[in-house]
Parts: sequence; C-alpha cells; structure tokens
Amino acid sequence: MAKYFNTEGPCYPKEHYMVNLDLRIQEIKKLIDSKKYFSINRGRQYGKTTTLDMLQEKLKSQYSIFYISFEGFAEESFQNEDAFCRLFAGLLYDTIIYGEVDGVGEAAKSALGNLSLPGSQDANFRSLSNLISTICSTAEKPVVLMIDEVDQAGSQQIFLSFLGMLRSKYLKMRQRPTFQAVILAGVYDIRNLKLRIRSEQEHQKNSPWNIAADFKVNMGFDAGQIREMLSEYEQDHRTGMDVGEMSELLYSYTSGYPFLVSRICKILDEKVSEKYSPWTKESFLEAIKILYVEKNPLFDSLVNKLTDYPALGKMMRSILFAGDSIPYNPGNHVIDIASMFGFIRNYQGNVSVANRIFETYLYDLFLSEKELNNRIFKEGNIDKNQFVRNGILDMDLVMRKYMVHWNDLYHAADEKFIEENGRKFFLLYLKPIINGTGNYYIESRTRDNKSTDIIVDYRGQQYIIEVKIWRGDEYNKRGESQLADYLETYHEKKGYLLSFNFNKNKNVGMKEFVCGNKVILEVVV
Repeated sequence: MAKYFNTEGPCYPKEHYMVNLDLRIQEIKKLIDSKKYFSINRGRQYGKTTTLDMLQEKLKSQYSIFYISFEGFAEESFQNEDAFCRLFAGLLYDTIIYGEVDGVGEAAKSALGNLSLPGSQDANFRSLSNLISTICSTAEKPVVLMIDEVDQAGSQQIFLSFLGMLRSKYLKMRQRPTFQAVILAGVYDIRNLKLRIRSEQEHQKNSPWNIAADFKVNMGFDAGQIREMLSEYEQDHRTGMDVGEMSELLYSYTSGYPFLVSRICKILDEKVSEKYSPWTKESFLEAIKILYVEKNPLFDSLVNKLTDYPALGKMMRSILFAGDSIPYNPGNHVIDIASMFGFIRNYQGNVSVANRIFETYLYDLFLSEKELNNRIFKEGNIDKNQFVRNGILDMDLVMRKYMVHWNDLYHAADEKFIEENGRKFFLLYLKPIINGTGNYYIESRTRDNKSTDIIVDYRGQQYIIEVKIWRGDEYNKRGESQLADYLETYHEKKGYLLSFNFNKNKNVGMKEFVCGNKVILEVVV
C-alpha cells in the first residue's frame, strides 16, 4: 500500500509520510536510561501517542515496556481503590497476553491476571505495589511503564493515590525494585492537578508528581524535518515542487505544530492537487483556505476551551485586536492553561499566539461574532464586487471606500472607541471582499498597541497594509520607514498605511508618496 499523510491517529514510518523522530527518541531514551519519571504534556494532536509507539518499538530490545492507555474507560473505573487496581492490573496483563511486552515471568503474568478479576481480595495499593516489585525483580530486563491519555483519570482522587504509590516506590528505588522509568502522557500537567476533595466549590492543588524530571524535548517539527518529509514524498510522486519553499511555507504558517503540518500536506495531496498545479504557493494558500473552513478536532478543542475559560478569550482578543503586550508568566492561571493546550507560546518574554494558523482562525472566529450586525461589515459586503478587475484586487479603491465609510459612520467616535475597534473594523470590512478567493494574516512580530501589519494574498499578489493609531508626526515618520523596510522584506514595491487620527484638526484623506524606493498610499481617518 502506498504511503499517505495521516491525521487520524498514530503515524507509522512504513505506512505514512512523517518527519524523522530519531533525535526525539534519543533524547527521551536518555531520560529513561537515567531512571527518570516524567510527563509528556502537550496540546491535542501533538504527536504524543506516535512518540510513545515509536519509543516502545525502538527500546523493546533493551527494556520490558508496559505501554497502556486510560482512554475510553468509564468513570467508575477510577472511583475507588478496588476498581482502579483491578483496571491497572488488567491493562498490564493484556500487554503480556497480546505479546506487546516480553521478559516478564509466568508467575508475574498469572498474578496480574488474578488481581484483575472481579472479587479479587488483593485489589488494593499495597498488594499492587508488592506485585510491581515482584515483576521488576524477576523481569529479564529493566521495566518501563508508559501511560497514555492520563487526563481520563486526572480529575479523580484515586489517581492521586496511585501517583503517591509510584512516588513512594521511586523514593525507595535503591531498596525495593520498581519501574526503571515512568512516562505519563496527556494534555494536562500532572504536577498541577486540581482535585475536588472537600466540596464542589473548594479545590486544592496537589503535587504528587513532584518527583518528575523536566521534559524539555521539542515535540514540534522544525523546517529541516519538514523538508526531509517532503523530499521523501517528492521522490515517490515527482510533482516538481520546490521542497525548500514548501517546507518554509509550512513552518511559517504552523510553527511546526504536528497536526497542522500533516493536515495541510494531506489537503494538498488529496484535495487541492486536482484543481491547481500541485505543491505550489498558490495551491498551498488554497489548502489553507480549506483548512480554515473544515471542522477538525483541533479547532473544536480551541473553541471549546475559549468557552470553558472566558478569561482566555478576553486575553486573546486584547492581544489580537488591541495589540496589548502581556508578559509571559506561567504563574498566571490563564497563561498556564493556554500554554498547556498549545494555543500560546513565550515569544521574547511576552504571550504570543502559537502559530499563524491559530491566529487567523481566532481572528475569523472573533470577527464572525461581530459580522451580522456590524455596519462596516455590511458595507464591505455591498461593495465587494467593484474591487476586482480582471482577477486583480484594486487595493487603492478598497482603501478609498473604507475611508469614506469610516468617516460617514464613525467620524464622531472617541479615542477609546477607535483604539478598541479601529483595526477590528478594517478587518471586518476587508473580510467579505477577499473571502473565498484571498487569504490574510497578521504579522505578529510587528503588532503592538500602536500598529498592526496585515498581509493579504489575493490570486498570487501580496498587499501589505499597516494599520496604526496616530501618535504624532515623528512617530508617523518612523511608521513610514518601518513599512518601507517591511515591503523590502516581502519584495513588494507598494504598501498601504491606514492611520486612525484623534486630532480635531486632522487632515482626513488619501495621499501617495515615495519612501526610499517604495511607494506608500496613506489613508487618514
């Protein structure tokens, strides 16, 4: 069977196009060799299960690896000591029965089977602890425990007790045989469990996993890994793609988020190649458009977390629309949650949305909440057909019409209103104009509370628009120079400057001027 890009479960090198994980496996092996207990907590679909699968495959000759998962088990399995011990023993027993682990003696196998039976008199943590020591002392190789989907049990008191048992055995490792290493994989950081132990209203933070080593292994992809994967694909399919360009595009939009890389590649391979020249920038941008409008578990998770944590949505809005700089402090619960889910990252000491895909998806999501009753959005919808001539977007006309509508609708707006809504309303006007044909994204590196750079891709042509709040002539001159430099980076000759000016004596209008060797069209509203 031919290889394909997979986004529906674990990836396997013989079946799927995937990045080379050898370096990642080597780094994790060092932790196992050093007898470390640790957690792999990353966002949804970040390659955790694929990594555990490959660890088991690569290390099985050196270690006896019990690899189990808590996924799919009812809450009753985690309600009390008896049920949990029987479940855990049964999961270990199953790995032996199915030949997934070797080097474990028949006596240990039989004891696990008996402990897992309903009505077992030994279904308690003391018996389970002793059985673990027996298994580890009689096994032919050091024993490693890997548990996937630990979030399933993470909110249960009994799981805290289980971690406490593992911690106790770890601390007595020199005297009593136990697991060489333990790996817990999930989204949530086990060290920061919040457990309901007194009432529905009271919570207490517990750290039963304070023995865990820091896990600093990069689980994302870099541009080099993506390039190797695409090179293998190109060898098989001979599409003529520019592998270097495509790998850089994938990385610049995804920042190496595993699911997003694989999903875009899958769309390019299976959905876009029939309509466009395969694996070009044009087809890549078409794949991005398809990605934004499809339902997938990652975007569903993002939306659900915004609903579950309103403060997270508020923080994202302030970053995206107001350009607020929020110091990255993991002690802040909202920042910690967003980072744990993989939605944000630490960029030069400030909170930044994790990648361009998430950022534009959030812009579209938040803007859609404003669209139906927003007058400037309605004007964009009405105007949209007049802006495209012979397939080319007339950005000069877009800017002129926006100036007219803004001055008609919001000429009396105060400073606070403009600071909160100016950039948002321009995006609302722009969205129906490019929707279905073009893409846009925000350059996060230059965004602050004074300016935002918007890059529009429309049928292969790029338009660079700097949207800023007027802060005086001197600041404006710096903005012009910055835009000219930015145009140089993007190899564009012309750019656009939209200035929101609070001054009562402001000169509203449009003017075109030259800055260096670049042409800038400025609109002041």
